[in-house]
Amino acid sequence: QVQLVESGGGLVQPGGSLRLSCEASGSIFRIETMGWYRLAPGKQRDLVATLTVRGSTNYADSVKGRFTISRDNAKNTVYLQMNSLKPEDTAVYYCNARGIWINSGIYYGGDYWGQGTQVTVSS
Repeated sequence: QVQLVESGGGLVQPGGSLRLSCEASGSIFRIETMGWYRLAPGKQRDLVATLTVRGSTNYADSVKGRFTISRDNAKNTVYLQMNSLKPEDTAVYYCNARGIWINSGIYYGGDYWGQGTQVTVSS
């Protein structure tokens, strides 16, 4: 099994900053991509940012220039630095890991998700 544990959410005023962290643990062979998605009330879950093991990034247009994704491959951890936060950034943020996993000696590919962390931007 693979677990993703997120931390760093909370309440912040508009213009403020937060840093999210997500650590993957368990039966990991290789993580290819780690990223963040968010789910706001009444909306579908949308991509925020992803980062491949080779360093390629992909950001939603709405967060470009404000959010920065980074990772520590040795620790299987991904971070999301969020600056200049806006009320429309309010959502539950989910960590995602895509890679190759091991179960009883069998390798398989797929995605795992964290439990989500709430980010609320409000004055």
